[in-house]
Amino acid sequence: MTRLSKLSRSIRGKVAIVTGAASGMGRATAHLFADEGARVAVVDIVAEGVDRVVEEILQAGGEAVGFTVDVKSGDAITKLVDAVVDHFGGIDILVNNAGISRLAPFDAADYEASWQETFAVNLDAHVHLVRAALPHLEASGAGRVVNIASTEGVGAQRFASAYSASKHGVIGLTRSMAVELGRRGVTFNCICPGPIETGMTAPIPDDAKAKFARRRVPLLSRPRNTRLRAPGRLLHQRCRATRRRRLLDPELKSTRGGSAGIAVVDIELPAQAPPDMGPRHPDRQHSRTADQHDPGHRALALGGQDPGIHEQPGK
Repeated sequence: MTRLSKLSRSIRGKVAIVTGAASGMGRATAHLFADEGARVAVVDIVAEGVDRVVEEILQAGGEAVGFTVDVKSGDAITKLVDAVVDHFGGIDILVNNAGISRLAPFDAADYEASWQETFAVNLDAHVHLVRAALPHLEASGAGRVVNIASTEGVGAQRFASAYSASKHGVIGLTRSMAVELGRRGVTFNCICPGPIETGMTAPIPDDAKAKFARRRVPLLSRPRNTRLRAPGRLLHQRCRATRRRRLLDPELKSTRGGSAGIAVVDIELPAQAPPDMGPRHPDRQHSRTADQHDPGHRALALGGQDPGIHEQPGK
């Protein structure tokens, strides 16, 4: 049929950078974008995971190229953007999904180190990536940036002050970027996922997950698989934020006006909710000491990594 609307919602042929794409929500986002015809730059610090996701996309008939990057490094981010532009010819979409969690009591000896690393990955990297990609996003004529925050960005819990503060920062940064840069043709939106089964939450015992879901999720269940419709929808919305209430804390509301928005992921829930484990909740985010046992699910930008960039070209 003849199109009735003038604004296309298609991302076919668009170039999308997705950080933290080796597993969890980043992998699901990369899959979704590839399914919709985007050319995807799969970015993560875990080289094996990058290779796996790129191969999954290629096997499905999509187009993708992988980059192993430590997003704590500003130099590596600059090289990443240059490499993506050299390979694809430009950048249309940036999804800042990379993130880590470091539990630390406020008076712990290593608290400041945990704080600095958390902010380097969860917030500073967003700034570096947007600044490096901005000329290309503007040149695309319809640049889109989606920042992944968390419902912890509007709340808090014990021992996770660095994580919570960094996610508050992502929300504020998104609003500020939208106000300043929206008039230049680039839109900025922020997604605040609730508790979701990913590599970050895998080490948490099932009973602790059930307690947390009891407190934070109205449906008393914890989503296991991500369908992540929200990032795709936000790419084409200038003045309206997608609003998903199922995983949304009551005090969090979508922002309207300009090109800023806060949304929640559209998810697929398990068939049955876990039993009622009472009103108390544990700390959702656990330290990544378990990552050494499951390297395929490590968070981005763990310490001691080579800040360089290495490309895994698609076939």
